[in-house]
Amino acid sequence: MSLSTPTASAGAAAEPVAQRSVTVLGLGPMGRALADAFLSAGVRTTVWNRTPGRDRSLKERGAVGARTAEEAVAASDLTVVCVVNYEAATAILSRPAVADALTGRTVVNLTAGTPDEARATAVWAADHGVSYLDGAIMTPTTTIGTPDGVFLHSGPADLYHAHRPVLDALGGTHTHLGPDIGRAAGHDVALLDIFWTAMTGYAHALAVARAEGITARELAPFAKGIGAILPPLFDRIAADVDDGTYSGESSTLTSAASSMAHIAHASEAHGIDSGVIRAAEGLARRAVERGHGADGFSRVAELLGRR
Repeated sequence: MSLSTPTASAGAAAEPVAQRSVTVLGLGPMGRALADAFLSAGVRTTVWNRTPGRDRSLKERGAVGARTAEEAVAASDLTVVCVVNYEAATAILSRPAVADALTGRTVVNLTAGTPDEARATAVWAADHGVSYLDGAIMTPTTTIGTPDGVFLHSGPADLYHAHRPVLDALGGTHTHLGPDIGRAAGHDVALLDIFWTAMTGYAHALAVARAEGITARELAPFAKGIGAILPPLFDRIAADVDDGTYSGESSTLTSAASSMAHIAHASEAHGIDSGVIRAAEGLARRAVERGHGADGFSRVAELLGRR
C-alpha cells in the first residue's frame, strides 16, 4: 500500500518533539506499541489502562503511569486513544471527570470502528469543547515506530498539522484524508474487508489443499504467487468501477462462476464447508442472471452497491 505523506506546517514543526508530551489511553498490544514509539522518539509520555499492570515495562522506560484516566488526559495537550472498540473509548472519554479534563485539549482516536461511530464521537467532542481527530492504523504492531507503519487521519486539517510532529514519532506514513471525520474509519473498514476476506479464503484453501494431501508449506510459495497477481488487478478493477466500464476482456463473470463452482465441488467432496466460495459464486451468478455474464468481476461491486 503506497500512501502519500502531507508535509507538516512550519509552525508546528518549530517546537522540538522532545519538548512535547502525549498521553496514551489503552495498553493492549497496539497501545503499548504506540507508547513505546513515543518514548523512543523522546516524547514525554503518560499512559493509562483500565486493567492495572500493563504499564510496568513502559514505566521502566520512562513513561509516567497515571492512576486514573482523568489524571492521564490532564497531563498532556494531546491524548491518543487505542482501545478495543468505540464502545470502550466512549466509556472512558465520557466519564464526567475525564470529559472535564479534556476540555481545550485534543484527542486522536486510533481505535478501530465504523464511520458513524467516528462521527458520533466527533459530535460528543464538539459538545464538550474537545478538539478531535479520528484515525486508523493499517499495519500490525511490529511496524509501529518503523518506516513500514501506515496511519490514516481525518478531521480538521489545521488540527492535524498542529499535532503532526508528535504523530510522526510513530514512524511510517501519515495521510490526512480530509475534513470528513468518518473518512479514516471508512478506509479502515474497506481495507480490513479486503484483509479478512482474503485471510478467510487462504484458510479455506489450506483446508482444501490438506484434504488433497498438500501441506500448507507446500502451497504457501504458490499462494504468494497468487497474491502477487492482485496489485495490478486492484488498479484495473478500480478504474473499471470508477469509470463504469466493468470490462470482461481478460475474464468474464460466466467464466468466474464456473471456476468458483469447481472449487466448491472439490471442497464439498471432502466435507469441507464451502460457504465462503459459494457466497462468491452466488454473487457472480446473480450478475450473470441480470445479463452481465460478459462483464468482468468488477461488476460485482456495482451489484453489491445497488439499493
